[in-house]
Amino acid sequence: MTSEPVRSAAPTASSAETPTAEETTEQRFTRLVSTTGPRLLAFLTRRVDPPADAADLLAELLMTAWRRVADLPSDDGSATAWLFGIARHTLANHRRGQTRRAALADRLRAHLATVVPAHAVLPERAVEVRTALARLTEADQLILTLTGWDGLSADEIAEILRITPSAVRQRLHRARERLREALVIGHPATDQAASR
Repeated sequence: MTSEPVRSAAPTASSAETPTAEETTEQRFTRLVSTTGPRLLAFLTRRVDPPADAADLLAELLMTAWRRVADLPSDDGSATAWLFGIARHTLANHRRGQTRRAALADRLRAHLATVVPAHAVLPERAVEVRTALARLTEADQLILTLTGWDGLSADEIAEILRITPSAVRQRLHRARERLREALVIGHPATDQAASR
């Protein structure tokens, strides 16, 4: 009968060993990172531009390795090679991402060149409006451009700015008045001619 409590105590002991096994894995991983980390960072630094991106890639690599820590080889040499393999894949993913971003930026630039006219070819009045707009506060510029350039309604702007639609209409009315004044300051002769 004394052997029964011993048997029931054995599973409790083995279940208590499970966290110890996890701690051992964590300690081993930490040791490997401490010894291999500088080499991994050097590997990445030599292969990315700008080299400062290597630190972010190392962090990404270590997160991936930690998620896959169950696959960590048992001997240190193989574990180091495993980490370098993850580094190679992390670097390849980074390069693919850079290529995709560059291609997207090129397509966007080409599209914008056909949609948005260059500042030099804007009609003179448009240049005057941009100059007058630049004289206004940032809040006035925002509400005017959201309406005029982006074509948003008072309700949509209200949601963006987290104010009521009636507040948007009031601010828009005042901003338009200030824009008119800024345009008059830019061209007082036009205003005088209009008043005759």
